[in-house]
Amino acid sequence: MKYAVLLYESAAGVASRAPEHFPAHKARLDEFHARGELVMVGTFGDPQAEGSMAVFTSRTAAEEFAQGDPFVRNGVVKAYRILDWHEILTRKTGKSGE
Repeated sequence: MKYAVLLYESAAGVASRAPEHFPAHKARLDEFHARGELVMVGTFGDPQAEGSMAVFTSRTAAEEFAQGDPFVRNGVVKAYRILDWHEILTRKTGKSGE
């Protein structure tokens, strides 16, 4: 299956700047997740130095998300890029928690 990975590079002072815009950013995440276009999202160990990542079902969805994301629009994110990713191995489970 093909996905699109959105990588964010944090702007300086992300820890102090993100809280103001987080509610609108979270609402956008929830919207794309509800639409079935956002598969997963999260920060790396040190978000200031390493940024964050989201996996979308298509490049179109990733582009739409980033262009309207309050973090991008308000300078919490200084740069982003989208990479096509081809999943070749996934673990299928029969029960929750396996």
